[in-house]
Amino acid sequence: MHVISVPHAFNEEELFIDLRQALGCPLFLKCEGFNFAGSVKLKAAIEMVESGERDGTVTPDSILVESSSGNLGVALSVIAASKGYRFICVTDSRCNLATRLMMEALGSTVHVITDHEAGGSLLAARLAYVQGLCDADDRCVWLSQYTNPANWRAHYHSTAPAIARGFPELDVLFVGAGTTGTLMGCARFFNEWHRPVKIIAIDSVGSVTFGGAPGRRMIPGLGMSVPPPLLDKSMVDEAVLVEEADTIRTCRALARRGFLFGGSTGTIVSGATDWLAQHQDTPVTAVAVAPDLGERYLDTIYQENWVQGLYGSRQASGALEPHLPRPHVLLERSQSRTPVGPRPH
Repeated sequence: MHVISVPHAFNEEELFIDLRQALGCPLFLKCEGFNFAGSVKLKAAIEMVESGERDGTVTPDSILVESSSGNLGVALSVIAASKGYRFICVTDSRCNLATRLMMEALGSTVHVITDHEAGGSLLAARLAYVQGLCDADDRCVWLSQYTNPANWRAHYHSTAPAIARGFPELDVLFVGAGTTGTLMGCARFFNEWHRPVKIIAIDSVGSVTFGGAPGRRMIPGLGMSVPPPLLDKSMVDEAVLVEEADTIRTCRALARRGFLFGGSTGTIVSGATDWLAQHQDTPVTAVAVAPDLGERYLDTIYQENWVQGLYGSRQASGALEPHLPRPHVLLERSQSRTPVGPRPH
């Protein structure tokens, strides 16, 4: 029995899904969405705030400010409400309506950057607005998930050890790349582990994190329009870039099996299943980190009009229909790195 007095005291850490029955794929999915923030970002949020409290950066009269595409904003809203801080989230027009409403319900102030304000770079505009808030009021504390080492430390001390406990024979770990906090925390942990683990980063086509060309990205969560400062590429064995159409298709396929996941999880599962399908030699133990659940994507990924607006009615009704792949044989660990780039179609 769990009895808690603050929302961040509860986080389901030991839940994994075996995707062999759902998708025919030899992959275990670590579900990170079962907490009061609904995503893996609760871990980074509490670590960043409490690190600031310990070093005196965050004081009782501080106003927390952060740039977020959604899930970290919700997590910080939960923490701020629990601890009595004001919180201002600066997001952009890609943020889901449900996410914005959730932050506001928790008492946060949400400022939405528009395309016109951004001048073509939503993230740059978000960061500039946050900097302006800090310049105008010295009570504002920018937690800076993009540069704050507490972001990756949260996963070094929690996410990765939980995976290691559950899978002592782990061979391959798939982790999404956004700010790269989760990726770097897990990579650093397994770099020190008793056996080699191949770290595969999953990113979105249109992200520049691993040298890809910048492009339109409509699903918030993974991907960056500038190189993430936290990233150490030497700790990443390979990177797989996933088209957003494949994200949508995978999310819908999982939903047809009763698992309603968010866009980041759909991207990671899509990239992981593709990688595993291309490395079918001998069995491996493979785990992927699922950052989010799907309720906040009901008006986007799971909404036909939204998909039709992106791809047209023919694509939405045909090519983007979910499909359930045939089972794959368990796979061998690859011994060589492959170039980063979009998956072949």
